[in-house]
Amino acid sequence: MSQMPQQAAVSKCPSCEEPLEPGDRFCGACGYDLSVVPARPEDSPTLAIHGVLPAPDDVDWPVARDSDGHGHPAPVHAAAELPGTDSGGSPLPPPPPAAPPSAPAVPVAPAGAPATGVRFDRPGEPEEYPLQAPDPRLTAEPAQVPGQAPAPEPAAASRQPAPAAPAAAEKVCVACRAGRVDDDGYCENCGHAQPRERDHMEQESGPIAAVSDRGLRHHRNEDAFSVGCTALPDGAPASVAIVCDGVSSATRPDDASLAASRAAGETLLGALPRGTHPQQAMHDAILAASQAVNALADEPATAREQAPHQNAPACTLVGAVVTAGLLVVGWVGDSRVYWVPADRTTPPARLTEDDSWAAQMVAAGLMNEAEAYADERAHAITGWLGADAYELEPHTASFKPDRPGVVVVCTDGLWNYAESAEEMAEAVPLDAAARPLHGARVLVGHALDGGGHDNVTVALLPFPAPSQGAGSA
Repeated sequence: MSQMPQQAAVSKCPSCEEPLEPGDRFCGACGYDLSVVPARPEDSPTLAIHGVLPAPDDVDWPVARDSDGHGHPAPVHAAAELPGTDSGGSPLPPPPPAAPPSAPAVPVAPAGAPATGVRFDRPGEPEEYPLQAPDPRLTAEPAQVPGQAPAPEPAAASRQPAPAAPAAAEKVCVACRAGRVDDDGYCENCGHAQPRERDHMEQESGPIAAVSDRGLRHHRNEDAFSVGCTALPDGAPASVAIVCDGVSSATRPDDASLAASRAAGETLLGALPRGTHPQQAMHDAILAASQAVNALADEPATAREQAPHQNAPACTLVGAVVTAGLLVVGWVGDSRVYWVPADRTTPPARLTEDDSWAAQMVAAGLMNEAEAYADERAHAITGWLGADAYELEPHTASFKPDRPGVVVVCTDGLWNYAESAEEMAEAVPLDAAARPLHGARVLVGHALDGGGHDNVTVALLPFPAPSQGAGSA
């Protein structure tokens, strides 16, 4: 059966610590109902909280300084009831009156004015005390409802303002899809490096095509190419391809290859329609490319003083001109031209000789080709375009193939994985003359599958030059 609650045998009020008289059922100070206090067990067990034991009740505590001298605590004041002063000791101006709430939600105080909240540590006597005004920069956070436990403060990273959406004309980061890409090629939001325009390039001009790729090991693409079609004075079509490879040990090799390829390509496309012989036009194009690269070395004397370790920009060059019955090649450096006949039963051929240490050793009879190219010095070039080149010796040659085929113009990033003419012919697709862009992609993929240790650039020109696309630049 139910029982009435028994009076607790306690000496102090559990609410306000006021001393009690025997037989009291209510606290004389705060009116606390003592009958709801359970009787204290006789064994008085002691429980440790965080390793600290509560102090016993029979300790003779000193009288608090703010008591009334009889053990009664002094009245509790809210912070709003106490006068405040500024750092100079002057009284603070009274806060503006808060507008009455029109909804259950807590009203937001104006900027600079203290907001108010309700104390719940004394249920019988609610009092107001000043709270910190909300930060106007964090207005997106929900208002705190009275009586609800405060939400945990978000981490510092989550409090960062969301990146502003880039304008429609600005380049968007490929990683986070939100940040704007700065002029240096990095995302301003996540810092991710963006793919550069020259990391992978493809171009198709009439019946010829070229593809260039950064490769798998280099941080940038230092190759460049130029392709185009034109017509000779008699109306016969002519195709032009120039491929340049920047010298990595030189300063600004990517700028050198780009300047050389543009200068050589423009010179050829301008000279051939005027009736200049293709071989002479190729020679002049190489000289124009050399001048363009040399111009990159022109800089103020102060620039050289600030960076004395820099050297002149440099690159190699190889090119081909294909007409109805003539094939002309020109080169300086170790990039190559291969001839791959459409009839694969006939032998292919390499049409250029490298300006390299290995080629010199073979030409001098000091090593065979296998030994020379196995040496670590094999790819050290002995000819290049640049202001510090020993002596410019453009190489040109003319051929008259007796059957159709495809001309492969490439850097060593490709022929390192298909060095001999037979290996290159095996890598070239059978339909490369009809689908030059597809064939160039296949050859670049062949180099990447082999390791992609260098930049890879290749241009394919069908021979003889077909009439499609003639006259287009």
